Amino acid sequence: MRTSGLRRGVLLVLLAWPLLASALDWDELEPAEQAVLEPLREHWEGLPEARQERLRQGARRWETLSPEQRARLRERFEHWKRLSPEQRARIRERYQRFRQLPPEEQALLRREFRRFKQLPPERRQELRARWRSMSPEQRRAFIERRRQRWQGSAQQGED
Repeated sequence: MRTSGLRRGVLLVLLAWPLLASALDWDELEPAEQAVLEPLREHWEGLPEARQERLRQGARRWETLSPEQRARLRERFEHWKRLSPEQRARIRERYQRFRQLPPEEQALLRREFRRFKQLPPERRQELRARWRSMSPEQRRAFIERRRQRWQGSAQQGED
């Protein structure tokens, strides 16, 4: 009985070895990566390899940013931290829905958002208030009209 437990333990270690061996130790990171990822130092060893790799890629991208871009990202991150868990969950859900859209529709939404951001703050506020005052049915109808308009403009671009 004791040997079967030992065998199971050895088998478990052998099966888990690729996972344990492939995770990167904190000391193996480049100094620049360590500087950016310092807040994660205590938890680094427990992170899955895929997450470690994504974080390392982000750290490398961070190094290429201008000081202005870094400041803007810091502000956005601080804003994100102040959101409630429910707000963050809604944002993640909307992002997932966006990612499931066809690339053309994503591009159209990005263009529309850029146009919206270029409007004067008063006009944006007015449009937000109008949106909030709409019923769910009115919102769906509005979105459908916009979608038809987008498709019409996309087809004209193909001609």
